[in-house]
Amino acid sequence: MPPTGGGWRTQSVNAQKENDLAPDKERYRLPAVVRGLGWVSLFTDAAGDMVYPLIAPFLRSMGAGGTALGALEAISEGLGALVKWRSGAWTDRSRHQKRIVVGGYALAAAVRPLLSIAAAPWQVVAIRSTDRIGKGLRSAPRDAMLAGAIAPEHRARAFGFHHMMDNIGAAIGPIVAFSLAHWFGFTPRRIFAFAAVPGVLALAVLIFGVEAPQAPPPAVLAPAQTTAAPPLPGSLRRYLGSLFVFTLGASADSFLLLHLSKLGLRDELIPIAWLSLNAAKALTNVPGGRLSDRLGHKRTLVMAWTLYAAVYSLFPLMSSVAGAWGLLLVYGAYYGLSEGGEKAIVVELAPPEARGRALGAMHALSGLAIVIANLGFGFLYAMSPRAAFGASAAAAMAGALALLALVPPAPSPRRPG
Repeated sequence: MPPTGGGWRTQSVNAQKENDLAPDKERYRLPAVVRGLGWVSLFTDAAGDMVYPLIAPFLRSMGAGGTALGALEAISEGLGALVKWRSGAWTDRSRHQKRIVVGGYALAAAVRPLLSIAAAPWQVVAIRSTDRIGKGLRSAPRDAMLAGAIAPEHRARAFGFHHMMDNIGAAIGPIVAFSLAHWFGFTPRRIFAFAAVPGVLALAVLIFGVEAPQAPPPAVLAPAQTTAAPPLPGSLRRYLGSLFVFTLGASADSFLLLHLSKLGLRDELIPIAWLSLNAAKALTNVPGGRLSDRLGHKRTLVMAWTLYAAVYSLFPLMSSVAGAWGLLLVYGAYYGLSEGGEKAIVVELAPPEARGRALGAMHALSGLAIVIANLGFGFLYAMSPRAAFGASAAAAMAGALALLALVPPAPSPRRPG
């Protein structure tokens, strides 16, 4: 028998509330494209981080030293930056972004296991550089796919989720490599060959499990016959300039591990410290993205860059391993606060027809600045660690001040109510 009177009205009100909340729950759920690309990145980063920590000792086993390692980093990152710049323009002119993304992931997955048969240092440099070219090819169109698949008010959270999966994969890779070496006696060459497995898994998920969002209509696509694309908006160029200045201080995290080692951290604990940093990144990526969507991307990014400057100012003052390791975990929160918002700002400030070119410019300028940052930090660190960390902190703070003063706050779209 149906309820009567107040009971009926109460049941109707509850049903109405559930109906009202259902769209909110569905809207809050990340789209399948975002989740699928996250799994692709997890498998890809697991493959890459199985390989990357072993490259330096592998080069040493061939008789090569720091010069070869420096050349590897400079050449690979430089080539990757150039390809990132071009792939952004290709993204805007193509209605098949997924094909470019597949090509980039396939190239990296195909060449990475070739390290297992490398016989000379120049071959290692060539293979690593081709791997980075694959990354450069896929970065801008992949980010454009992510931006096109998510509502504007959740963009930073979507990018944060993607980086979370990156960082989880970066933690899994060294664990797999250690397990293969410790329990199964794998040599570095066999580990390089085994890296093909997560690479194939990433491609399978991408090809069969990720459906590209609908391409922009022809009216907003950049025409292929145009000889010179219009310049990016001034606000976006000022943001990219601020990001470049900040990234001049963003040296490789391996320098933090090197400093921990100098303080007395035992060699066998270095991988654990690396895992703890990646865990801190992964745990803060999604909350940091949500905070950025709520408070505003510019405001959150200023906080993140200021946190970076503070950590780098304090790190050389630490006299104990415990204190420096604790600061390393705090440093992981910088990634959580920044990685989603950095790309969300680009998407907000770029016209839809230039979104790929803007993302490509961001990736390229960051890659170039990282090369400069690593060379500069390494040079200063050899003379004075305190000077190296201080210079990085100063560059980070200069970037934060430039962002605060020169870039207007882009509106962070929110749902009404």
